[in-house]
Amino acid sequence: MDIPEPGFRIDPCERLLFVGSCFANSIGAHFREEGFPVTVNPYGTMYNPASILHTIERLTSKGDSEVKTVFLTLGTNHVYRLKETGEIVDNCEKRPAALFQEEELSVDACADYLTQAIALLRRANPEVRIVLTVSPIRYRKYGYHGSQLSKATLLLALEKIRVHPSPSVAYFPAYEIVNDELRDYRFYASDMLHPSQQAVDYIWERLVDAYFSSEAKAFLEDWRPLKQALAHKPFDPDSEAYKALMDKTMLKIEELREKYSTFAL
Repeated sequence: MDIPEPGFRIDPCERLLFVGSCFANSIGAHFREEGFPVTVNPYGTMYNPASILHTIERLTSKGDSEVKTVFLTLGTNHVYRLKETGEIVDNCEKRPAALFQEEELSVDACADYLTQAIALLRRANPEVRIVLTVSPIRYRKYGYHGSQLSKATLLLALEKIRVHPSPSVAYFPAYEIVNDELRDYRFYASDMLHPSQQAVDYIWERLVDAYFSSEAKAFLEDWRPLKQALAHKPFDPDSEAYKALMDKTMLKIEELREKYSTFAL
């Protein structure tokens, strides 16, 4: 499938923020493995647009404006309100279910929460770029039909935001890639709900191809053999050959650090 053209490109080792569902954790981990300085769900995994807004509110109140690109990954439109206060909670903290009321946010409500989050990010950094995406992870507790309805609500909310296009806000179709390209069950983990590592790796490749600058792609090529060398498990770690390989590898890593000051290894 074709991926919508973003109005920007991700540069080598730029600072990124990931807020959202478990899928944000998976893709954020990929960036971290590639030496990017990333922050992933600093206040825990956030599944719905209201909770994503809560994280952005907490982060922007600290005045941190160094993040260049933000990924907001939506998982569901279901929220839980604490009956005593009426507030939407981000984590029930294993308290009794009777204390909460489950609700489904409307398309308009989802779009409004996300619009507020985008406005806060832009206020903190007018140059920030934002990638919106819907997690392909299904929610069995809603029933498969209910899960699809939840995803449809999120997709319609994002479409409402995209009615007014901005070069600094992009949509990456992770949900569509899994459902339209990777339809075989071998692309799911053993629970048949979460994408398998093979699927996550494929989505990563599509993301790199569509979103990375030529410089960022060149950086990945420079880093790949060094990463492989570090991951290698030698038969004899005390051998002169292995020590020489590690010395050469560390020297090249230092060269990368000099070239990319934010290289996070």
